[in-house]
Amino acid sequence: MKNKQILFTGGGSAGHVIVNLAIIPVFQQEGWEIDYIGSKNGIERELISQLDNVTYHPISTGKLRRYFSKENFKDPFKVLNGTAQAFRILKKKKPTVIFSKGGFVSVPVLAAAWMRKIPAVIHESDYSPGLANKLATPFAKKVLATFPETMQYLPEDKSEWVGAVVRNELFQGSKSKGLEIANLTGDKPVLLVMGGSGGAQKINQAVRDQLNILLEEFQIIHICGKGNIDESVKAKGYAQFDYVNKELSDLFAATDFILSRAGSNAIFEFLALKKPMLLIPLSRNASRGDQILNAKSFKKQGYANMLEEEDLTKERLVKELLQLKESKTNMLKSMRNYESHQAKDTVIKIIKDSQK
Repeated sequence: MKNKQILFTGGGSAGHVIVNLAIIPVFQQEGWEIDYIGSKNGIERELISQLDNVTYHPISTGKLRRYFSKENFKDPFKVLNGTAQAFRILKKKKPTVIFSKGGFVSVPVLAAAWMRKIPAVIHESDYSPGLANKLATPFAKKVLATFPETMQYLPEDKSEWVGAVVRNELFQGSKSKGLEIANLTGDKPVLLVMGGSGGAQKINQAVRDQLNILLEEFQIIHICGKGNIDESVKAKGYAQFDYVNKELSDLFAATDFILSRAGSNAIFEFLALKKPMLLIPLSRNASRGDQILNAKSFKKQGYANMLEEEDLTKERLVKELLQLKESKTNMLKSMRNYESHQAKDTVIKIIKDSQK
């Protein structure tokens, strides 16, 4: 009988941790010994520290940049150091399988796993693979994709399309509790504004600039990112939060429409919850363009409307959100046949089957 020992990795943003948070409880219930390798100061450390019986191991990490920076000369040494640290952790813990959600911290972990001959499974959330997962793919036994279109970028012999993994607790929220948390009445449709775990300054500002007009049509829950609450902005029907964790399912239950970036994990959660959405992806100037591809895919399938950040003005924002209200019926019709639960079971089975 195989030892029940698994190690998770992934970090740098909440998106690289969310799927792990969805899967870890299943392994906990089955009595697995669980370890997690992440960065010393990343958001993954904060999120994983909230779980019981998961041992967190911080390692040195270098950021994988696509642009010139003086730090680029230091980062290879950080990655090598992180690989050595991960190698020692794996020797001590002896997991039978590793599951990675990507992010720069995952590269040294999967390199060390390959040297230790420990099988690793990667889950790629975005339409096109991120740089970390591209570098880590040669070290993996299996690579799983969220978008079916992603398969064109992956090695055919070890890749599989599984879909999006969504946390069960998101379906257990209470609308009345969500309205109470945000101090809203629900007499108008509720618009949830999200910019990712780090916030989105341009979206935040456009919403606040047009707040009086938007409040004529919506009540608004604004998750604006840590350090981005504006205490000078106060209005009936408008609630600000810097970051939400445990109460998120309740706020989702109270929500009718969503304005968001287009990170893959987040938008698939909105889809699973059947929430019509307006997506404003990160521009190519600020990213590799993965969110643009994610948003275009959702728009094509009728799950979302899309507004490029370069086209975002406060007037255009109001116009697009009014259009979102008009699109509600058609979007819900398109979302009706989407089923999220099967992907999670498939991923768990693949992880177990991949053990050495």
